[in-house]
Amino acid sequence: METMTSHVDTCFDCAKACEECATACIEAGDTDSKGHDMTACIMLCRDCADLCTLCGRLTARGSQFMKSFMKVCAEACEACAAECEKHADHFAHCKACAEACRKCAEECRQMAA
Repeated sequence: METMTSHVDTCFDCAKACEECATACIEAGDTDSKGHDMTACIMLCRDCADLCTLCGRLTARGSQFMKSFMKVCAEACEACAAECEKHADHFAHCKACAEACRKCAEECRQMAA
């Protein structure tokens, strides 16, 4: 049961990091300091946040569908982390998001196995 609770927390922590990253990117005007378009980062963060929230909720209630969603969540987290890592050197929110996504992806894969 402790593993399930920990995974729920990881999912929600990742969703929070993704929401914060997307918001910060929007507030920055959709471009980074080097003029890179942040649209992909914003979109992936929003998708990842939604999937992490759903995965956390399904896990919390022991849904029969949670393992299927963990696989999708891991894919979304990996994609989001890869995009955020492109901007992690000059945006702390992208670095934090990438780290949270990598952790969540790893746990989702382990839990789905």
